[in-house]
Amino acid sequence: MRSHDPHLPEAIAACRLCAGDFAATATAHVPRPVVWFRPGARLLVAGQAPGARVHASGRPFTDPSGDRLRDWLGLSGDAFYDRARVAIVPMAFCFPGYDEKGADLPPPARCGATWHARVMRALGPVALTVLVGGHAHRWHLGAAACKGGVTATVARWRDLGPGVFPLPHPSWRNTAWLKRNPWFAEELLPVLRRRVAEVMHDDRDDCA
Repeated sequence: MRSHDPHLPEAIAACRLCAGDFAATATAHVPRPVVWFRPGARLLVAGQAPGARVHASGRPFTDPSGDRLRDWLGLSGDAFYDRARVAIVPMAFCFPGYDEKGADLPPPARCGATWHARVMRALGPVALTVLVGGHAHRWHLGAAACKGGVTATVARWRDLGPGVFPLPHPSWRNTAWLKRNPWFAEELLPVLRRRVAEVMHDDRDDCA
């Protein structure tokens, strides 16, 4: 059941819980929560955390990872960013900064603990949930269901569909993973694209 929380997007956008942590990173950046959801969406894209380019743009997945994800989903940019149909909810709403090797830090746990359950309640039921990366897998499926890691979780996609599809992160860092696991493109993606098309073009109020 959907909860009535009309000021939730504004509250998240104003959040500064991690300001001190971010100031101490190599990027020394200030929080900029990227909020992109609206109750009534049909498709939920549950991701990890914004990267530096998304931090700059203020729009989710405005980077090569987003290009790859939209290709996986079979969605144009206009459809992907249609908040009436697509909710994009990461496990952390702000760019967490870089580690000493220049890789993105993991999403701060306090962000998910503070906001994620509230957002899920505000969204209410959705027809399709796409889980992008291990952090989203663990929150939405439970740690016990993800003990084998991302590969094992994604390989179980037939058991979770048609309402949930677990995906690896679409980062370029996972290009080698995609080559080692050709079944992902050959078997999972065609089914995912068909399901996304069904959900996006179904005018019935299935998610009310």
